[in-house]
Amino acid sequence: MKQKFPVLFLYILLTVFILNLLQANFTQLLFDEAYYWYYAKDLDWGYFDHPPMVAFLIALGSVFFENELGIRLMSCFLSAGTIGILWLLVDHPKKRDFIPHFFVLLLSMTLVHAYGFLMLPDTPLLFFTALFFLAYRYFLEKPGFLAALFLGLVMAALMYSKYHAFLVIIFVLLSNLRLLRNPYAWLAVVVSLLSYTPHFLWLYEHDFVSVKYHLFERPNRPYEFFDFTLGYIVNLIAIFGLTFYWIYRALFKNKEKELFLRALRFVTFGVLLFFLVSSLQRRVQTQWIIVICIPAAILVYNYMLTDKLTRKWIFRMGLVNILILLFLRIGLVFEPLFPVVYETHGNRTWVKKITSQIGDIPVVFENSYRMAPMFSFYSGNPSYSLNNAWYRENQYSIDTSEESIRGKKVLYVSKYLPGGDISFTMPDSTLFYGVYKDPFLSYRKLRTEIIDLSGTQMGSRFVFELYNPYAFEIPLGELEFGLALLDSYKQLIDIIPLEAGQSGEENEKIAAGARMRLQSEFPDVPLEKVAYVKVVISENGLRWGLNGTKTAID
Repeated sequence: MKQKFPVLFLYILLTVFILNLLQANFTQLLFDEAYYWYYAKDLDWGYFDHPPMVAFLIALGSVFFENELGIRLMSCFLSAGTIGILWLLVDHPKKRDFIPHFFVLLLSMTLVHAYGFLMLPDTPLLFFTALFFLAYRYFLEKPGFLAALFLGLVMAALMYSKYHAFLVIIFVLLSNLRLLRNPYAWLAVVVSLLSYTPHFLWLYEHDFVSVKYHLFERPNRPYEFFDFTLGYIVNLIAIFGLTFYWIYRALFKNKEKELFLRALRFVTFGVLLFFLVSSLQRRVQTQWIIVICIPAAILVYNYMLTDKLTRKWIFRMGLVNILILLFLRIGLVFEPLFPVVYETHGNRTWVKKITSQIGDIPVVFENSYRMAPMFSFYSGNPSYSLNNAWYRENQYSIDTSEESIRGKKVLYVSKYLPGGDISFTMPDSTLFYGVYKDPFLSYRKLRTEIIDLSGTQMGSRFVFELYNPYAFEIPLGELEFGLALLDSYKQLIDIIPLEAGQSGEENEKIAAGARMRLQSEFPDVPLEKVAYVKVVISENGLRWGLNGTKTAID
């Protein structure tokens, strides 16, 4: 241990680890963390938005602590592990002479710093990316069965963390196409696919809902240079802060041809190029590119050890970065010190405002998979996100949480209500109202699909199918149908109510697990901007749901 990890390295690492534990304990949750805590309440091999690694880690930490620290405990360990692996991956005789510089480089990277204590899918992504490079280097040095097994298991863990991990694997392959002729490389792939089989089966059982959403269903909007491409370039600066010039300079000057370092460069520049191209079509979120921090850290630190000027400026500017980040970390806990109202502020307060007025009544939040789990975490009350046509599907759309509140008295909360039985204000001053619904009856899993759209002129008849996936029959009298109009970017334009009738024998109810064909007339609407239509449902007066499969129109 002492040979690989100098005493100074271990002291600094221990200090960072303790600070992260304290931060994890005293900082209220991010909305996304609450959402992933909701994942962890019902462990499975997949979830609507992500693979299951983040849920497994939260469940593991929650065995030891039931508060914020339990959710984030494993992030603190993974962060320390990531730093240790990166140190092992630096193969330079002078690295022991500049240990503080190594830590300054890493901790000056904005999101690497933040994911030292936050539990998000990118936290295990960073750790397993570092471990993947360690496994790959070992494979290059000693190819064989054990190396292939190790590499395959790590690739699976990487993919269980986040789908973006595929980019890391594919760019490493592109950096060394000889792997295609290596039987042990193929063994690693087989091990990885076998280990990933439970998630493949989960995707199949859930009609590939995650793939469909991320690749086909996610709404977009027209290209905007300043928000899309320029915004992406700003993100490239933001992830490195004040050190960005020296880090990118070091990356471009690094010309090492050794296979392992070549893989690091391919991943770094491949991911950057991939998302640059993506920015020509949609907005790229900052965390999507965080994976470059792992190979970049190794390449840049190697360059720092040989270039005095780079070493000096990254150390100086990195210290400034760290001081700013530490100040912001304190502000995450003590609200007055933070420059803006942030999502870690005041969550206990707004939750208490609700529970003090309603007791233990379940709460239904309109279009908020973020507020629903946050409320449930801090109150212990059941909650549910009722998603409608102006929002998007999420984990609440595919799990069984709807069953726990159907038929009960609930508080329905929305920022769009003109008034209500109670009201409360969020820390950002957004006013919400809540109204009691007793009983609350929703059937958000009902599905519709247009099966015969012969024309789009007013009065043209079209046929759609209604599917009831529930284990009970549903009265048709509780349902209203509407035609949702979407533009080419899948953004909702309008919803037109429909008069729908049965094409055969009249039934008052749709049976459990049954399909029913209904027909309606195409409404008189302008179609200049309409690219897709779908049939949506309002049950018992609730706002239109996300029920339909979209159909392209000519």
